[in-house]
Amino acid sequence: MSLPHAILTALLEKPSSGLELTRRFDRSIGYFWSATHQQIYRELGKLEADGLIRALPSQQPARGQKKSYEVLPAGRAELARWTAASQDPKPHRDTLLLRLRAAAVVGTAGLETDLRRHLELHERQLAEYEEIEQRDFPPGRDGTEDRLRHLVLRAGIDLETFWTQWLRRALADFAELPDGEPT
Repeated sequence: MSLPHAILTALLEKPSSGLELTRRFDRSIGYFWSATHQQIYRELGKLEADGLIRALPSQQPARGQKKSYEVLPAGRAELARWTAASQDPKPHRDTLLLRLRAAAVVGTAGLETDLRRHLELHERQLAEYEEIEQRDFPPGRDGTEDRLRHLVLRAGIDLETFWTQWLRRALADFAELPDGEPT
């Protein structure tokens, strides 16, 4: 249910075409809520049919022209309702953790290499988030919008920090495991 709300958020920040939304998802919202361009276009159609957004009038003939969308008052009200509603946290599901649990009964072949690969991926993502923080949130940018956006980025930084620390610990523990299959 959250994709329509992610789209409403993005459109309230800046009216956009489907292509522009896809690019913005790739650069920002997609870090914590990903969507394919097909999903975005499908959802734009639903939001428009539901009267939550509308296509902006085009300055040129519509044939081949990309549509830009804006949020209507009903869309803003829906996003405000959703934002204010209470939601329970979702259970965390992670294939790597499940594979580690399975390794306890079938052996650890291949896991150490994958733990190292995961560590490299999380280190890269952490570095990217830290670069975004340096670039987009210099000292003194403390308006409400900036503070809330920075809070979302800090969640990403903190999660990647957790994963890099945990993976280093897991690799250290792995180095102390006896060779061979479980007994």
